[in-house]
Amino acid sequence: MIRKLLPDPLLTLGLIALWLVLNRAYGLGHWLFAVVLGVLVPLLVQPLRPVPVFFKRPGLAFVLFWRVGLDVVVWNWRILRGTLATGDKVPKGDFVVVPLDLRDPNGLAVLAAILCVIPGTIWSELALDRSALLVHVFDMKNAEEEIQTIKNRYEKPLMEIFQ
Repeated sequence: MIRKLLPDPLLTLGLIALWLVLNRAYGLGHWLFAVVLGVLVPLLVQPLRPVPVFFKRPGLAFVLFWRVGLDVVVWNWRILRGTLATGDKVPKGDFVVVPLDLRDPNGLAVLAAILCVIPGTIWSELALDRSALLVHVFDMKNAEEEIQTIKNRYEKPLMEIFQ
């Protein structure tokens, strides 16, 4: 019974906390509205989540989180240098097709988020059969090296976490 009312308890708690913190109000009305929001939103979006999420290696997820954070800092610096560059040092952006072994929809969603949050890379298109991914790289030096970086730094850990 409780699982039907609260299909995702962490999302419920997160929404309640988010509502209260963003409004900076902790009166009874805000608490009631936060609880209603926290219960209704997960119930309404449940059909949009066809595959339940199971972390097989939460420790690796933590490592991947910090790796992505470091990459964001490094790539921000590379983008800054690239935008200030002149002459032949101007970055040459290009598209690269990355063959995918990752098939889990949740893992693919996380990969999309990673590639969109790291400055200099953009998830552009996913093949209909989920076998390949088109990525734009801001400063393309070597296409094969970029493919291996994406596969080794992000896809491989995501496969261990989600598949």
